[in-house]
Amino acid sequence: MKKINKILLSSALCASFAYGDVATLLPAEKRTFDQSQYVPDISAILDFSFVNNSVKNDEIGHLELPGIAHGLLGEHTDGDTTHATYNAKQGFNLNYVEMILSSNVDPFLSMDAVFHFSQHGVEIEEAYFTSTALGNGLRARGGKILSNFGYLNAQHHHYWDFGDMPLVYEAFLGTHGINELGAQLQWTAPTPFYLMAGFEVLQGENEMMFGNATIGDVEDPIVKGVDAPSLMVGYVKTSFDIGDTTIFGGVSYAQGSSMVDHSTDEEGPHVFSGDSKLYGADLVVLHSFNSYSSIKWQSEWLSREMDGTQYNLDVNATVPVLALNKKQSGLYSQLIYTHNQNWKMGLRYDTIYQNDIEKSAGDDSFAPTDLNKYSGMVEYHTSEFARFRLQYNHNDAMYGEEDDNGVQHKQSVDTIMLQANIAIGAHSAHSF
Repeated sequence: MKKINKILLSSALCASFAYGDVATLLPAEKRTFDQSQYVPDISAILDFSFVNNSVKNDEIGHLELPGIAHGLLGEHTDGDTTHATYNAKQGFNLNYVEMILSSNVDPFLSMDAVFHFSQHGVEIEEAYFTSTALGNGLRARGGKILSNFGYLNAQHHHYWDFGDMPLVYEAFLGTHGINELGAQLQWTAPTPFYLMAGFEVLQGENEMMFGNATIGDVEDPIVKGVDAPSLMVGYVKTSFDIGDTTIFGGVSYAQGSSMVDHSTDEEGPHVFSGDSKLYGADLVVLHSFNSYSSIKWQSEWLSREMDGTQYNLDVNATVPVLALNKKQSGLYSQLIYTHNQNWKMGLRYDTIYQNDIEKSAGDDSFAPTDLNKYSGMVEYHTSEFARFRLQYNHNDAMYGEEDDNGVQHKQSVDTIMLQANIAIGAHSAHSF
């Protein structure tokens, strides 16, 4: 694990230059290509879990983070579509079967596709092409991608150190984070340490924070949509070594239009239209004791501002339309100790500490800031292809619906989860 940043740099440069250099050296008449030589790597990953919550299935879906998000736990239905977070139900959960196809296309491009199969259907998690011969440290990518905003967002679920997404990520961006159609351009600087800058133009369809689609009847909409693409993302990342310790850090920024549709909510249906900004900073410190043993501290901070108009659709709403501004911030911090090839253990702390909401008609909304969650896990690997994780969560951030007096009370949720993650086939290595 030592000198990880140099491996990252050399890998990026090799991917950028290798095919281009070979193609350039060959005579024109020799530059034919036989794609049959490039058989795609195919893999499948099963994620299966057993969950025991202190709150029943029919109650947990009604819990929320007031003023921030709802529907983070359990399973809920929106029209004819069923939405479920990972590990959503009491008892057994087939979270997904992930199928991955990956191959070089020709000397200039590669292609990857990731499909998620669940009991509710099939979705394209990612499907994109990547340039391999632009040179000068440049790399382009297009298709449906996981944005490189922050540190965790670009990682697939099966690579996380915990079975669920950190509270601030899921509250601001949803279970899948920023996962969009769009284009990405990255530049790796020719420096002795890893330094990368990237820019992305994305469609802008994140249901929790960003959006551009018309809400309501097309002929008489509640909110008229805006043209896509409507989400821009930029970031700078760096890494360097100090002895056996690798330090990786970055700053990120995203800005786009927001069309958030809660018109079908049973309680307080509403729609939000405006603009949103998201700021992020991440830091990872990895110290290696030997080839198999290490300790890793990983932290991310997210802060968002949503500024626009809220349309209250409840017939009893005293103020149908009002100006709304939200400033909300949170972070997570986790410590992971890898003992050897088989055993790993860790702790994570989540918090949302800022929840400022300003309304033109006066701020009478309930916006608590004591939103904390604590997690611990122990993980056993039979090999690099199979791991079993026991995790405990104490979620002290959720609130129930208003009682007869219009008051929301905190509802702590304790969860014990046993998760199995099994992989078969050829699967490319994950980035640091």
